[in-house]
Amino acid sequence: MRLAPPFSDHAVLQRDRPIPVWGMTGPEQVVTVRLAGHSACVTSSPDGRWLVRLPPVPAGGPHELTASSASGDAVVRDVLVGEVWICSGQSNMEWKLSQTPQGLSKVESDLPGVRLLTISTPARQGQQTAIDGRWQRATQETLATFSAVGVWFGRMLHRDLAVPVGLICNAWGGTRIQAWMSREALMSDPLGVDEVRGYEGFAYEAAAPGSVLSVAEWERQARERDAVNDGFRRGWAAAGCDDSSWSSMPVPSRWQDHGHAGSGVFWFRRAVELPALWVGKPLELHLGAIDKHDDSYVNGERIGGLSWNDGPDSWCKPRVFTVPAHLSTATLVIAVRARSHVYHGGMIGPERELYVQPVAGGDKAIPLSGAWRYAVEQDWGVQVLPGAKYGPGNPNTPYTLFDSRLAPLVPYGIRGAIWYQGESNAHQGGVYRRLLPQMVQDWRRAFGQGDFPFLQVQLANWMAVREQPVASQWAELRDAQTAALADPQIGMAVAIDVGDTVDIHPTDKRTVGERLARWALAGTYGRAITPSGPLFSGMTVEAGGRLRCRFRHAGGLRTRDGKPPSHVAIAGLDHNFVWAKTTIEGETLVAWSPQVAQPIAVRYAWADNPLGCNLVNSDDLPASPFRSDAWA
Repeated sequence: MRLAPPFSDHAVLQRDRPIPVWGMTGPEQVVTVRLAGHSACVTSSPDGRWLVRLPPVPAGGPHELTASSASGDAVVRDVLVGEVWICSGQSNMEWKLSQTPQGLSKVESDLPGVRLLTISTPARQGQQTAIDGRWQRATQETLATFSAVGVWFGRMLHRDLAVPVGLICNAWGGTRIQAWMSREALMSDPLGVDEVRGYEGFAYEAAAPGSVLSVAEWERQARERDAVNDGFRRGWAAAGCDDSSWSSMPVPSRWQDHGHAGSGVFWFRRAVELPALWVGKPLELHLGAIDKHDDSYVNGERIGGLSWNDGPDSWCKPRVFTVPAHLSTATLVIAVRARSHVYHGGMIGPERELYVQPVAGGDKAIPLSGAWRYAVEQDWGVQVLPGAKYGPGNPNTPYTLFDSRLAPLVPYGIRGAIWYQGESNAHQGGVYRRLLPQMVQDWRRAFGQGDFPFLQVQLANWMAVREQPVASQWAELRDAQTAALADPQIGMAVAIDVGDTVDIHPTDKRTVGERLARWALAGTYGRAITPSGPLFSGMTVEAGGRLRCRFRHAGGLRTRDGKPPSHVAIAGLDHNFVWAKTTIEGETLVAWSPQVAQPIAVRYAWADNPLGCNLVNSDDLPASPFRSDAWA
């Protein structure tokens, strides 16, 4: 006799609803399940499977959950009854609390009524019946390794509702929405049909001689290509190197944003004049993250760096080095050899982590952001990862995460789900507009618990800031997320003001988690609070070429900085968007431009990174980016 893996010590079961419990025992045996004074019986199937549904139980505990049959007893202890939420998506949901600057103090982490379950099941082929992972109490140690967004979401619910909260982290970095949908759901959409046919009908052929066979082989070749530090041989690390002919680049940034599309090896140099009192003393040099590997030098001497051997996260690890006293001369010449073999590369910061100061502290740090000299040691061109085969081990295989990670949870009792995903589908805004609602309905069908709430995070601001209105794939993906709100049980936390220009993983997970919790408290638990910032609801064209925008949740509409609303663009029949003049009248936004005599469309914060967009309501919650048009 055994219970299914979701039923382990310290579990949380969903309150006030029938409680599904299942497991395995001998064939055709009578199984009796007991919890909190309730019991239910069922006869197992010929292969030993069984499932019962206990009557609803109010919030409370701890309880014991027992299952008995002729094969023996299974007992689960310290079971609480409360609110259960699934936390799913890709890396921004997976991002651990310990990876953010917003840690929990001992007092804040005293959450005896919160329990955590992280699912670590690999991408297996075929629909699975068991998950990898067990429930844990929320302690400083377990919270540190749990989803940061989930922690802040659950903490706020627990404090407001005063009931136990169970959080199930079921996320996988870099995954597409197609992997989280069932085969049946994908087959209901034309693109999904192509995905399934492409996967199931693909015939693997032998690779041509000399071609790259795997990611590991491709990385081995990249290491060989960088076997010689040619820049060091040419004296580029030395304090006396003449870099006056080098170009300049702002730091932090990625070199792909400054005219260099490919991967390779770049050198960055910066000279800093030290205060007299710092000379001859050890210093702390903070260089932020360097994408992907580096060798860092001061006055010609290597003081540290990360390499291939330091793991796949080396691209986002802040570099903090000690500068020995003998290198602390009046002029500190810093040289960084940055190497990236795929995707982006450069000294990516963030800005707050670029500075130098004495080891002993006490003195004001010298900031290191701004213009650095740079030269290209090696230009490898645009590098593309070898196409990973769909199938076992590849989490982006169509429907594989549904089969491996969601199906084994069904039909565990839940209140709802929170979802932070979309970065891996950002190039497919139109497709995502169709697939997201289909996935939500797919999950609801699978769990069989009605139209449970599904609360998503709208993509945060990221990438280079554009001076003029331009097309944006990230804006289109955000628009697809907003369109899903047509379902009254789908919610959305706007994150357009908490992103990071140079990091796809913004560190402010607290704001995101608490905005999700706010929507849950308002929409699911009936609290008399505004669930979100202003959401565009319509537009009218008025005399004089003025466009008036209306919103839901716009009480106390204002701007955060007291200035006119920014990042508003309008267009006429030529579909050419220009920045508009704006004002707030009551709970509406009015936009116009002398360049557009007959405006017909308006957009707000329509960009990858609309840094500084300032429209909020009285609760200081940001307005969602929006557009009135449906133009391609």
